[in-house]
Amino acid sequence: MTRLRIDPKIEKHLRKAKYGVFGHSAVQICAWTKKSLHDEGFCYKQKFYGIDTHRCMEFSPSAVFCEQNCIFCWRPMEFMKFRKMEADEVDNPKEIYERLIEERKKLLSGFPGDGKTNPSKFRESLKPNQFAISLSGEPTLYPKLPELVRFLRNLPETRSVFIVTNGQEPGMMERISKSPPTQIYLSVNAPNKDLFSRINRPVYKDGWGRFLKSLEIFGRMKTRRVLRLTMIRGMNMDSSFVKDYAGLIKKGNPHFIEVKAYMWIGFSRKRLKEENMPLHKEIRAFAERIEKATDFEIVDEKEDSRVVLLENKNDRIERFIK
Repeated sequence: MTRLRIDPKIEKHLRKAKYGVFGHSAVQICAWTKKSLHDEGFCYKQKFYGIDTHRCMEFSPSAVFCEQNCIFCWRPMEFMKFRKMEADEVDNPKEIYERLIEERKKLLSGFPGDGKTNPSKFRESLKPNQFAISLSGEPTLYPKLPELVRFLRNLPETRSVFIVTNGQEPGMMERISKSPPTQIYLSVNAPNKDLFSRINRPVYKDGWGRFLKSLEIFGRMKTRRVLRLTMIRGMNMDSSFVKDYAGLIKKGNPHFIEVKAYMWIGFSRKRLKEENMPLHKEIRAFAERIEKATDFEIVDEKEDSRVVLLENKNDRIERFIK
């Protein structure tokens, strides 16, 4: 079978947007990695969990394939499409890693000459120790995801591997549960079926059911579990929804909850308005409502990222990754 490749026109657009591309995969240097290299700040995941922002490699093995058309997505969703990725048409994990590492080095190559980059951090950045499988598209569509996780976790430099999923592939969630990443995120963008359809706009007719099935699998995974609530002012953060969110949280039984603001950036500006972006004080207030309705307590926050972290009082783990 012919190998799956991103359409050349879309690849051209992605490269113009500073993505590194190989086959059906892509890598990018995120804004927080750039800030960290310049000693100007760091990602909230460093503050919450102790990862090294400058050594984080954010990438996707399914860069333009997704089963949802989320209205808040800042990625180039307009260039994405849904299709099943077959095992005999995709690249293997080692090849993806090796080729994207080279693409990433190219993207980093100009930093030493900008006069602002910390030279020690730059040298370290060339050998990532944190892998965020979350850049764009939906990673659980990649049929060799468990093998990719095992490959990355076995690299000598690796401290952690994160996966962010929309929960539309419960079959892959079952497979991943047998070979889990260091930390798995499940996105919770809506408190009920109606808003799920309006906000996530799933391809599958049973998208809400698939999400609930994945939430159940997520709740028994033997790894660090995080539910991320993306809050959109005027859509999904009314106080009347707190009870529904609490029910989903109880079902998913995460170690942590991130209550995070929708950010009016990228392609999402074509679909939403700036006033849909909550202020940090609004995120904090909603997190406090979640705290009162659940067995979770607020333990941290990062105002410039508009995110608040809650921890499970009944299932505590070490917050910082060793």
